Amino acid sequence: MGSYIQTPSSIGAELAPQGRMRASINLGNPILANRNAATGEVGGVSVDLARALAQRLGMPLDLVVFDTAGDSVDVVTAEQADFGFFAVDPVRGKGIAFTAPYVLIEGSYLVRNDSPLLEKEGVDRAGTRVVVGKGSAYDLYLTRELKAATIERARTSPQVVDVFVETQADVAAGVKQQLEADLNRFPGHRILPGRFMLIQQAMGCPKGRSTDAATYLAVFVEEMKASGFVAEALTRHGIEGASVAPATEPGGFERTDFNPQK
Repeated sequence: MGSYIQTPSSIGAELAPQGRMRASINLGNPILANRNAATGEVGGVSVDLARALAQRLGMPLDLVVFDTAGDSVDVVTAEQADFGFFAVDPVRGKGIAFTAPYVLIEGSYLVRNDSPLLEKEGVDRAGTRVVVGKGSAYDLYLTRELKAATIERARTSPQVVDVFVETQADVAAGVKQQLEADLNRFPGHRILPGRFMLIQQAMGCPKGRSTDAATYLAVFVEEMKASGFVAEALTRHGIEGASVAPATEPGGFERTDFNPQK
């Protein structure tokens, strides 16, 4: 492995060439980000990580906030934001250089209490209508995996259960914690046991950025996991059901060559 010789200041210029760090924030995943209804302030685990990265590189931070995952991805792919927080997916990977995941989240199915579906394996059948958030990781994954069921798309992930109820679809698919919260609004429903996918939430920057910039981001994520920052952020924001992803050694250099805390 080679030596990592660039300084944080040069990395800042490569990662954020506009001179300000533009972080794409997706409010469609309540585990990672949310907007305070009283103050309008945006916060959450992804916002904490964005602020920590900007502070370490000594750069001002702009939050570019979206209601949907698709819009959040598009702005980074188009290099109109410098990095963001996404579920890892090969479609998104065409334009985004992902780090290893920092959080793992379960994707689950919700059905009515009187639904004949008792297990996730029974969902993919002809005539079954599954509602997902447009452009979400669940949309991308289920579009590939479901062969017989029909996918219908809500505008945003938090609207999935509303659309599911309104249209009398058969299944709502999304973040398990969001579905559990929706049970309070829509009694008479249940979540199928198990998960249909495990979401790997990672940071990512445009593939047009340098390899050094992408590598710095990867090491930053590992440091945030190892230091307990991610676990503390999950606890501070009252997030349950999500777990810190295991450590992954970024390739390209020895860990001792570089200290992202400098």
